[in-house]
Amino acid sequence: MSLWYHGAGNPTEGEISGTVISDFNASQSDWTVKLEQFPQGAYNDTIVAAAVAGNLPDIIDVDGPNMPNWARAGYMAPLELSEGTLDGFLPGTIGTGRTRSTRSACGTLPLPCSRANPCSKKMASASRRSNNHWAREEFDAAPATLKATGKFEFPLDLSMDDRGEWYPYAFSPFLQSFGGDIMDRTTYTTAEGALNGDAAIALGEWWQSLFTNQYAPGTSQTAADHATGFIDGRYALQWNGVWNALPAIEAFGDDLLFLPAPDFGNGPKIGAGSRQFGVSATSAHKDGASAFIEFATRDKYVAAFSNGLGLIPATASAAELTENYKPGGPLAVFYDLSKARGTLRPVTPGYVVAALEFIKLAADIANGADVADTLDAATDAINADIQRNNNYGF
Repeated sequence: MSLWYHGAGNPTEGEISGTVISDFNASQSDWTVKLEQFPQGAYNDTIVAAAVAGNLPDIIDVDGPNMPNWARAGYMAPLELSEGTLDGFLPGTIGTGRTRSTRSACGTLPLPCSRANPCSKKMASASRRSNNHWAREEFDAAPATLKATGKFEFPLDLSMDDRGEWYPYAFSPFLQSFGGDIMDRTTYTTAEGALNGDAAIALGEWWQSLFTNQYAPGTSQTAADHATGFIDGRYALQWNGVWNALPAIEAFGDDLLFLPAPDFGNGPKIGAGSRQFGVSATSAHKDGASAFIEFATRDKYVAAFSNGLGLIPATASAAELTENYKPGGPLAVFYDLSKARGTLRPVTPGYVVAALEFIKLAADIANGADVADTLDAATDAINADIQRNNNYGF
């Protein structure tokens, strides 16, 4: 059986995946899995091209938000797992509907700052007073205070250099906390009101103010600046993925604080969801492919992916086997935060187009575009796509 994976160029991912495959192949005599890795930037296009050519592998690595689109397009089959296999898994690690994919780890978003930061004590205190989140007025006060010190190039780093899936993963939770969304999840047939209503406009105006006030670097930020700016002390705060937390811990040690997400009126929200394994619809070995995926969900492999990649393990029992997420570990709190506040991107085949529109609007508004007009244009584009595709089955 063939397994296609997006991790070419990441030796750690390749090594862990290779271990799971070797162990599975040695554990039984019915199936042999062979791994083929692709660069992440080319992976999705490779899958689409293979589907058109009728040449999909048996086992597909799929980014969670893309799963409904690939399932609707006929790329993926439901998993055939033993009852109870996915009990206790974090929601962001399971491709729902008829379950078509699952993953060993999940991501979330910490907000680190150094204790040397002049706002650190005040911000930590605000987090405690607000039941482990910041009220909007408390969060909004921080960049202005930090900028006034003159000690930082920017008070807040949002990782604006990564104009891909990072934008909806990291920034749409802000929209949802304001009370809006990428689309109306009661029907999944429109973005009207969700993406261009009063809540979305309030989000857009707040978002734009971060850049007009020079609180955060904009879309011209380089990857190098993002990679080093916080650790070098040029950025005071950083909105980042938990997978990037360990370098900051190594740099600051006990002087590092992780601060909860802000509450903009509808509860604190953070991103959830990660890449997952699924079975291709054209596989002649669906039972064997599902058997491999079930094997890969064992705690020791879930823990291995977490230890190697820094991601949150999918289950509490696997977390206990990890270095960072076990009780008392440096990142243990993020398992509970992901479980309580992790917010999936819209679970619909239409998400693929909607995500591109969200990326564009977030960049355009950051660059000074009119907020209401930009949101209306994105809403119209998403609605047109939904209509062209007969509401994607909703």
